Amino acid sequence: MPRQPQPATRPARRRSYDQFCATARALDSVGDRWTLLIVRELLAGPRRYTDLHADLPGVSTDVLASRLKDMEQGGLAVRRRLPPPAAASVYELTEHGRGLLPVLTALARWGAPALAERRPTDAVRAHWFALPLLRAMERLTCSGTVEVRLDEGEFHLRVGEGLPGAEVYGYGPALDADVRLVLGADVCLALGRGESTLAKAVADGGIEVRGESALADEIRGLG
Repeated sequence: MPRQPQPATRPARRRSYDQFCATARALDSVGDRWTLLIVRELLAGPRRYTDLHADLPGVSTDVLASRLKDMEQGGLAVRRRLPPPAAASVYELTEHGRGLLPVLTALARWGAPALAERRPTDAVRAHWFALPLLRAMERLTCSGTVEVRLDEGEFHLRVGEGLPGAEVYGYGPALDADVRLVLGADVCLALGRGESTLAKAVADGGIEVRGESALADEIRGLG
């Protein structure tokens, strides 16, 4: 009986700047368009392919699949199967991939001045405001979960040291929030551009603080 041909495996792409430089090596892994935005989405924890595609408006299915495969081969992400009843595959960052958080935070800070005006073609998701808020809260001494409520939706942040789990922020409300903050996107943008601080936003009434916890008291006390 003739031997059936085996499907070809997708070879790892060899695209490199071929420069003995740490920056060039990093860009070999994450310099492709969409890669860092996929990392941004996965910083909130495991996500299904369909969820990633929904929150990355403008990316084609082929490009998204290709980038995810490259991220797997590069050790930035892994794909795993959830147990029943979910029975779905999800992608999540490896420890190596999660190490890109400071890179994305720095990029968000550098790019914040370009958000002076929202263009008619701009998509928006509430959790895209998480990175500027994380930076604004980096000096808090208390640990806990912060639920953030914007007109655009809700998300939650994890601040402080020693918290379990790999996610630094997540989608939607938090069941175990230590504090809830209600604010507008304009306040988030001002924080990201360095035009305001967490203390000033609380004092001016731009941030409403809800909750009774040490973390809530610390944020409330900033104002």
